[in-house]
Amino acid sequence: MIQRMANKPHYLGHRQRLKERFLRDGRSLEDYEILELLLGYGLPRRDTKPLAKRLLTRFGSLRGILAAKPQELTEVEGFGQGLALFWRLWREFWARIHQDTLQKRTSIQSPQEVIELARARIGFEPKESFWAVLVDNKNRVLDFQQVGQGTVDQAPVYPREIVSAALRRDASGVILVHNHPGGDPAPSSQDVDFTRRVHALGQELGIRILDHIIVAEDQSYSFQQAGLL
Repeated sequence: MIQRMANKPHYLGHRQRLKERFLRDGRSLEDYEILELLLGYGLPRRDTKPLAKRLLTRFGSLRGILAAKPQELTEVEGFGQGLALFWRLWREFWARIHQDTLQKRTSIQSPQEVIELARARIGFEPKESFWAVLVDNKNRVLDFQQVGQGTVDQAPVYPREIVSAALRRDASGVILVHNHPGGDPAPSSQDVDFTRRVHALGQELGIRILDHIIVAEDQSYSFQQAGLL
């Protein structure tokens, strides 16, 4: 019994003490300690404190780690492919929480609600991705569909694809959403032209184009708030 206790890895006792502190008051833990506990579920047989500190040093914050590209994460010593899968699963979980919350509301009240959804789903993506929030006549969310995916600076999509998605779900309104991986949410001339064409086609078919939102990490742009729709 004494020999087995002596061979017990030191980090297991430390991790248990962290869990107990978290249960008493989660706010008392430092960022690296929260990260250390989270990493422990992906690496249960390793001391995750050094890795937690390396990740925070590299990416600056918990949000920076969540936003990091998979290849950037695996460049950090100790962050292997197995943990990268765990991290992708965690990000998907986070994105679905935001989507589920929005879909359960009675109606969309402001662009900020869609911005939060878009940021969770595509704000950290390394390539442009184009989505459409489809709503009914009371602005209740019917669906959140991807309608295009492309490169670092372009996501090919056509106005008819947006309108077709709305017609298939009997949606009366659409909020366009896409991301800018470069970090600047300001619309390009192509973004402005595309929005005008979708708006014109929507008017012909009785489909409201309510907004076009662009997200870029922690920044965003709303055509509706800018007076462009």
